Amino acid sequence: MIRVYKFLMRPTVGQAAALGEMLRDHCSLYNGALQERRDAYRHVSKTSIKYGHQSAQLKEVRAFDPERQGRWSFSSQQATLRRLDKAFQAFFRRVKAGEKPGYPRFRGVNWFDTVDFPKDGDGCRWDSTPHDPVTRVRLQGVGHVKVNQHRPAVGKVKTVSVKREGKRWYVILTAEQPQPEPLPKTGSVIGIDMGIANFLADSGGEFVPNPRHGRKNAAKLEAAQQALSRFPRKRRDKRTKNHQRAVQRVADLHRKVRRQRLDHAHKTALDLVRQHDFIAHEDLKIRNMVKAPASKPDPETPGRFLPNGAAAKAGLNHSISEAGWGVFLTIMHAKAESAGREVIAVDPRNTSRTCPECGHVAAENRPTQEKFHCQSCSHQAHADTVGALNVLRAGLVRRDANPA
Repeated sequence: MIRVYKFLMRPTVGQAAALGEMLRDHCSLYNGALQERRDAYRHVSKTSIKYGHQSAQLKEVRAFDPERQGRWSFSSQQATLRRLDKAFQAFFRRVKAGEKPGYPRFRGVNWFDTVDFPKDGDGCRWDSTPHDPVTRVRLQGVGHVKVNQHRPAVGKVKTVSVKREGKRWYVILTAEQPQPEPLPKTGSVIGIDMGIANFLADSGGEFVPNPRHGRKNAAKLEAAQQALSRFPRKRRDKRTKNHQRAVQRVADLHRKVRRQRLDHAHKTALDLVRQHDFIAHEDLKIRNMVKAPASKPDPETPGRFLPNGAAAKAGLNHSISEAGWGVFLTIMHAKAESAGREVIAVDPRNTSRTCPECGHVAAENRPTQEKFHCQSCSHQAHADTVGALNVLRAGLVRRDANPA
């Protein structure tokens, strides 16, 4: 199996400057390759340029600009061109599917934060000084950079990536390792129902509260963004010291909320995986759930629109995004795979409207957001607990119908 590790790097001042130049030059390569594709297709011949053609040009590009493009790893530059090629493949896939195409855009220096090295030992070397107790990663054109390795990287390192987050630099490894030993069986099965008032409810009647990290930091973030808005928009190298500090303050607050959300997701998922052999959850289409409502033109007044509940829906969309359901489910699936647990997603329709006692299905069974009262047998319970029970039953049916 493949596992990802992320470690904080501690570059010197000179190494940090070199890392910034590496990102700048890879961004320039990305934008140049994008411009070439645009110009070729706009030509009367409608030429379509692929990755193979642009990769074959790299040797000439490096020879023409040895002080910039020629400094960096050839393989990492190929990875940047593959990144652009994947963006175009996704664009054409969305066009065929009838979705919003989203044509690949040029990247500003501030929005290009990652460089990939496809193979350890080709332009980079993890643990480049094994004789030294301090872990280092060697990057071509940068040197041996200290790494704060807070845990061992188990397995053979396959790829290395360098990422900038604000003023911090991280190295991200993908390591191939054998399948770990599964956790001991507990004999427990559980269904979970994702929510907003509570982060989740399980079929045993327990609730995990929603920490709402974004809301708790909203006042500080609003003040920081207001302070930043007082500065005119300028390039990074043209900003004053106060402007740079204001930008960094906003970035720090966003990073804090993101890390708090990840920490909560990891801990919650770990508890579920340790305690239960089988976990069923709703197959949520989060992208569809956070779509804005369609506008309603006023038939009597052309150019005007009727109320469509967009303001209320925007608040609900924000709460769904803040809860981080997608991140949590992805983490839970990864942890379950490592632990030898089984996770199944089921259709969420009517899970909170179906009585777990008699099976009666009706919208009236859920008179409020929290209350469930069956109109047929008068069974009462918390609506989220009822949803979790129905999710568990549907998951067990799917498991029994498709035995491993």
